[in-house]
Amino acid sequence: VQLQAFGGGLVQAGGSLRLSCAASGLTFSNYGMGWFRQAPGKEREFVAAISWKGRTINYADSVKGRFTISRDNAKNTVYLQMNSLKTEDTAVYYCAADQWGLGSKNKYDYWGQGTKVTVSS
Repeated sequence: VQLQAFGGGLVQAGGSLRLSCAASGLTFSNYGMGWFRQAPGKEREFVAAISWKGRTINYADSVKGRFTISRDNAKNTVYLQMNSLKTEDTAVYYCAADQWGLGSKNKYDYWGQGTKVTVSS
């Protein structure tokens, strides 16, 4: 199983980025997908998750109304659209897969490598 996250970069506060996570080696449509992040010196935290059918979506309070998670099963890809970025969103962002997942905030079977997001003031 491989989860390849990309799309990170440097953006000014108030700007937008879209992260993508391409999955291979698994039946993508059977997996709930999640995004997590880890800022320097902090523990990894939940950001957003979407269930395997796409019917249940959960967000961390800190990103509600600014971030949107979505999935394209035809492309085996999950996305994280990040708008109105703040400096505190600076972190390495990771995607994760949870078989038959219903949008879990903490139970995942597979993890990808991270993509770095830096938001400047």
